[in-house]
Amino acid sequence: MITAGQSTTIDNFPPVGGVTQKVEGFYRVCRALGLSGNQGVIIPATNVKHLMLSDEVVKAVEEGRFRVWAVATVDESIEILTGRTAGERQADGSYPEATVHHLVAERLRGYADKQRAFAVAPNGPGPGSVAAPQ
Repeated sequence: MITAGQSTTIDNFPPVGGVTQKVEGFYRVCRALGLSGNQGVIIPATNVKHLMLSDEVVKAVEEGRFRVWAVATVDESIEILTGRTAGERQADGSYPEATVHHLVAERLRGYADKQRAFAVAPNGPGPGSVAAPQ
């Protein structure tokens, strides 16, 4: 699976140039390797009106042998790529459990805790910490 384009903000995928050629090029690579139905592309939703796919690609999509997902947000892409709900930030700044954003926040919190524990050992500064100037 590939994505065509870039994200400028968390909720915006601008259109990309040459999207038809990019989709069809990736399709040809997948076809050469054998279409399994798991291959596909993620494109900005703003490009759908410009997409002019060949009959062969359209047929492969209709038959479920190739996929084209149009997304408007990064979260939509996350959900396609992971099969999990991305998660909406709650009023307290947290994310619902079992969402991608919750899992990422937990992982980052764990890294931060390890960094703090490494920097300040029980018997003084630990390896890699910088002592205050005297």
